[in-house]
Amino acid sequence: MDQSVVFLKNFFKGLIAGIGGIAPGLSGSVLLVILGLYEQTVNAIGTLFKNFKTNIKFLLPLLAGLGVGILLFSKVVDYLLESFEFQTRYAFLGLILGTIPLFYREVRKNGFRKRYYGLMAVSAAVGFFLFGFNRHLFPAVTEPNLLQSVLLGVAVAGSSIVPGVDSAAIMSAFGLYELYVSSLADFNLQILIPAAGGLIVGALVISFVMNLLIKKAYTGTFSVIFGMFLAIIPTVVMEESCTITSLPMGLAAIGFALVGAVISLYFGDIKGNNQRIARMAAKLKNRKHR
Repeated sequence: MDQSVVFLKNFFKGLIAGIGGIAPGLSGSVLLVILGLYEQTVNAIGTLFKNFKTNIKFLLPLLAGLGVGILLFSKVVDYLLESFEFQTRYAFLGLILGTIPLFYREVRKNGFRKRYYGLMAVSAAVGFFLFGFNRHLFPAVTEPNLLQSVLLGVAVAGSSIVPGVDSAAIMSAFGLYELYVSSLADFNLQILIPAAGGLIVGALVISFVMNLLIKKAYTGTFSVIFGMFLAIIPTVVMEESCTITSLPMGLAAIGFALVGAVISLYFGDIKGNNQRIARMAAKLKNRKHR
């Protein structure tokens, strides 16, 4: 395949992952799993200096797309959550629900056994306790010091690299989410520069650990991650603004969630879904000519 085509393809996938990195409840790393790039990405970062040229060649378009996706979509999310929080959160809920079958398929692809359901259940319970009942372990940070800015970068690295660990939930627990969104939207370099340092160091260390875990215990590792992913889903709509108090609100919530789920399922297998749509269109065309 032509190198420019590969570059654009990986850039686009990185862009999609970047959107997942900023949306509440959605995980950029889960999207990389679904897009088939997660293991290669973690391996490239975790072994960056072993085969530097090859790893950089692979990572450059992906990280560029990721960065562009985060920077562009942060403004959109900031506006939507400010102006249409109810609709936005239920649409995000649908996006997340649509990734469940795609993510589950990846978990089961390497020798899945029934005992792994236990790991999923335990990690889901732990995750819901951490991110459901204790969503705000620390007060919101509005004027961060240097250490808090670096911690912001480490939190972004961890939640971006570990699938199912949502950056919004992690940073909300540490009081950093509002700071994260606003600093990106305002392009506040005083916060973003030290955060970038924490991001780089955190990414190298966490990727090395994840790469090791995947190689040694793929199914067990992803079973735990999948459980954590399921635990985070309810937290997307656990806000006062998302409380459903009437039938019209309930129907609207279902509608927005369905739209999000359809979009998620479509982008999870663009090529396959385009082929299915083309076949359906051909069948309808043939019926009209009969």
